[in-house]
Amino acid sequence: MTGFSTLFYKEMLRFYKVAFQTILAPVVTALLYLLVFASTFKGRAGALPGVPYVAFLVPGLMMMSMIQNAFANSSSSLIQSKIAGNLIFILLSPLSTLEFFLAFVGAAVVRAMCVAVGVYVAAILFISVPIHHPLFLVAFGLLGSAALGALGVIAGVWAERFDQLAGFQNFVVVPLSFLSGVFYSLRALPPVWRTLSQANPLLYMIDGFRYGFFGTSDVPPLVSLGVVAGFLVVVSLLALALVGRGYRLRN
Repeated sequence: MTGFSTLFYKEMLRFYKVAFQTILAPVVTALLYLLVFASTFKGRAGALPGVPYVAFLVPGLMMMSMIQNAFANSSSSLIQSKIAGNLIFILLSPLSTLEFFLAFVGAAVVRAMCVAVGVYVAAILFISVPIHHPLFLVAFGLLGSAALGALGVIAGVWAERFDQLAGFQNFVVVPLSFLSGVFYSLRALPPVWRTLSQANPLLYMIDGFRYGFFGTSDVPPLVSLGVVAGFLVVVSLLALALVGRGYRLRN
């Protein structure tokens, strides 16, 4: 496991050395969202029974930040290595496909968790956000971050230019994360939009993560957990297949 630990350490250093950009900036962005929506909808009834709207926003913003940063970490690392030409040194080393995959995804999960903790610590300075089910909280946090880290590996392997990667993030990841119940409850949508939203796997990540805080959700938490775990398995298998074949990596 020396190869895995070395690559994982390298990926950790990559975002740690620029923590101002990779950790602090997403925390500030999430707090700005919280400030704007809290000011705009001050006094509005909570989206969940007994939950103030401002408190309702915090778990969604935490998970949205985790989703976007986990994806960005693995995808940006791969595309930068491909364009700089140093990916060849990783491919020539005696690393298995699984070790390669786990190192990139593991670092993405750690970055996502750091951002989430930062958002939570900053948010509770202004509003009380209780935690009712910490095990569900951790499970959805880990599975959701890992799934988007694996999706980032897919995007990083597929993309050959920065604009292709930016297009993947701007037209796939960002819309899905914004339309996943971060700012609203599923029960507030009309039937048609509610049905369409249920096809979004990121919705189950946020709804289940919110259940860990408040003990109430739009979807049964075990159903959400199954959907998120299934999504993680699908994207992980696809990422492993692409890396194993050397798709757009060995040319």
